[in-house]
Amino acid sequence: MSHLATTDDLFFNRAGLDRTQVEGMIAEALNGADDGELYLEYSQSESLAWDDGKLKSAAYDTTQGFGLRAVSGESTGYAHASTLSEDAIRRAADTVKAVHAGRSGTLALSPAGTNRLLYDALNPLALVDFADKVKLLAAIDAYARGKDPRVRQVMASLAGEWQAVQIVRADGHRAADIRPLVRLNVTVVVGDGDRMETGSHGAGGRVAYDAYLDPARWQAQVDEALRQALVNLDAIPAPAGEMTVVLGSGWPGILLHEAIGHGLEGDFNRKQTSAFAGLLGQRIAAPGVTVVDDGTLADRRGSLTIDDEGTPSQCTTLIEDGILVGFIQDRMNARLMGMRPTGNGRRQSFAHSPLPRMTNTLMRAGDKTPEEIIASVPRGLYAVNFGGGQVDITSGKFVFSASEAYLIENGRIGASVKGATLIGNGPDALTKVSMIGNDLRLDEGIGTCGKEGQGVPVGVGQPTLRIDGLTVGGTGA
Repeated sequence: MSHLATTDDLFFNRAGLDRTQVEGMIAEALNGADDGELYLEYSQSESLAWDDGKLKSAAYDTTQGFGLRAVSGESTGYAHASTLSEDAIRRAADTVKAVHAGRSGTLALSPAGTNRLLYDALNPLALVDFADKVKLLAAIDAYARGKDPRVRQVMASLAGEWQAVQIVRADGHRAADIRPLVRLNVTVVVGDGDRMETGSHGAGGRVAYDAYLDPARWQAQVDEALRQALVNLDAIPAPAGEMTVVLGSGWPGILLHEAIGHGLEGDFNRKQTSAFAGLLGQRIAAPGVTVVDDGTLADRRGSLTIDDEGTPSQCTTLIEDGILVGFIQDRMNARLMGMRPTGNGRRQSFAHSPLPRMTNTLMRAGDKTPEEIIASVPRGLYAVNFGGGQVDITSGKFVFSASEAYLIENGRIGASVKGATLIGNGPDALTKVSMIGNDLRLDEGIGTCGKEGQGVPVGVGQPTLRIDGLTVGGTGA
C-alpha cells in the first residue's frame, strides 16, 4: 500500500473527513497567500527506561492532529488542533486567513514529487512484544554487571516511534511519508573507592527494533559505554590554554552541527543574524573543508524521504573546499532569499510551524590517516566524544565539554583527561583546520537538535580533524 493510501486511511477514512471538502477549505484559506499547507499527523510512540535493576518507567502515547499554515511575505499565520474534523479545520482556516487579508500573493508552486523511499514503513512498536523489550533491557543490565566488578549502576532505555504525515496544498497536491524511528541508550556508572565515573553510548535510526535484539548489536553499545566509564575512571584533570586540538571521527561532528551548521540555516542568514550572513561565495574555511547536509542517507536518524513541507530531501553542499556555497532552506526563507528549498523544512509535530533545520550534517573526508594527524602534534588534546555545548549563532562563539579526551604528547596519545572544554568561534575554527582525515564516520544515531523550542532527530559526522590554536578550558595545571 502506498504512503498516500495509508495516510488517506488514517486521516480521511477513519477520521470521517471528506477529502474534497478539506481540499476546498485549504484552497479558500490560502487564496491570496504566498504559500502554505495543511499538515496532517498521526504518531505512536513508546519509551522504556531501566534503572537500578528494574524497569523504572514505561510510557506509550498516540497523538494525532493537524496544522494549517498561511504565509504572506515574512509573516506566517498558523493554527493547529488535536481534533481531526472538518469543523476544526474550518476554524483554523478562518484564523490563518487574517495573515494575508487585503493582500494578493501568488501561491508558490508545489514541490516536485519523489518515488524514492529511504526507510521501511513498518511500525517498530508493533513488531516486538513488550515482554521482549523488557527482557532486552534486563539482559543489558546483567551483561554490563558481569563485565566488570567496578560497575555500580546500569541505566538503559529503549524508545520507538511510528509517524505518518500527509501534506495537502491549495492546488490539490499531496505528499505523504511514514517514518519509523528507534533508539537504544546505555549508561554505565563505575566506581573505584570513592571515585565514580560515567560512560554512555547509544544507537538508532529509521529501522525496527529487531536490529537491536541481536546480542552482537546491543552488547557493542554496552561495551562502549563501559569502556568510556573506565577511561574516565583513570582520567587526570585536563590542562588549560591554547593548543592544537584533534577531534575524533563520528560523534564529534556535533561541534560542526552546533558551531557551524545552525549558522548556515536560511532564516538566520535572511535576517542577517548569523555570523555567516553576507558571505556567500567567499572563503570561510581552510582549503579542503567541504561540509554537506544530506537527508538522503538510507535508514539514518536524520534522514527524510520528504520534509514537513513535502519537499524531497537532498544532499546540499554548504561549504565546498572552504568556500561558502549554500544554505539550509525551507520554502519560506528560500523564496524570500531568491533561492531554492533544500528539503529542510522541519517541525517537531503538527503543533509547530516548520523551520529550516539540519538533517545529517557532515564534513567530507580528506587524505590524511588518523595516525598521521596524531603524529603531527607535539602537544595537544585529542577529543573523542562530546557531551553538551552552547553556541551563540550571531557571534559564532561556542563552548563544548569533552566527555572523553586524551593528552597528545610528542605525537602520541597519552593520559586520559576529564573536565576539558573547547572554547572558540565557529567561523574562526573553520579557518584553523590544518589536517583532514580519511576516516569519515557518521554518529551511531542518537542526535536530537533543538531550535526555538522544537526538537527533531538529526545525524552528524566527520573524519578526524586537526584544528590549530583552539582554547581549552580545564581544571589542571
